[in-house]
Amino acid sequence: MNGVELFLLGRTLMKIGEQAMPQAESGSPGSVRSVLVVLGDLVSHPGTTVGEIAARTGLPQSQVSTAVARLQEAGSVDTRPDPADRRRRLIHPAANPSARVAEVRAATIDDALAAALADPDGAAPHPDTLREVVDALDVLSRHLTPAVATRTRARRPGIEAR
Repeated sequence: MNGVELFLLGRTLMKIGEQAMPQAESGSPGSVRSVLVVLGDLVSHPGTTVGEIAARTGLPQSQVSTAVARLQEAGSVDTRPDPADRRRRLIHPAANPSARVAEVRAATIDDALAAALADPDGAAPHPDTLREVVDALDVLSRHLTPAVATRTRARRPGIEAR
């Protein structure tokens, strides 16, 4: 596998993940990816600001602000004034996540993964194939956490860590 193949695999996995998430009954449309990137960064860096998240993730500050607003609306995050500068807000994962957060966390990838692995004619994948892919994803998820990507980017010569 080369870098291009890995990149394309990552995009495919993101699309399957997006399809696996239950749709909100209401709320503003927008990129699920940016919301997930922001939430992932926030879990690793609680008590952070929009600007700090933008710097670490490479997302535009406006996109981070929109994602934080969506997460706050969904009950995933809380914001508090920064004691050092009351004009700034510090963002924290919510102490008591909402029912929507519980719904998203409880959703499985089973149907989306089965649809992605279906034959071109729509026939369901063989159970052994499905099990093999799920097992591979479990291994990858244990070893390739969001923190790994940050460490890898920081170690590559010529690439600045964000």
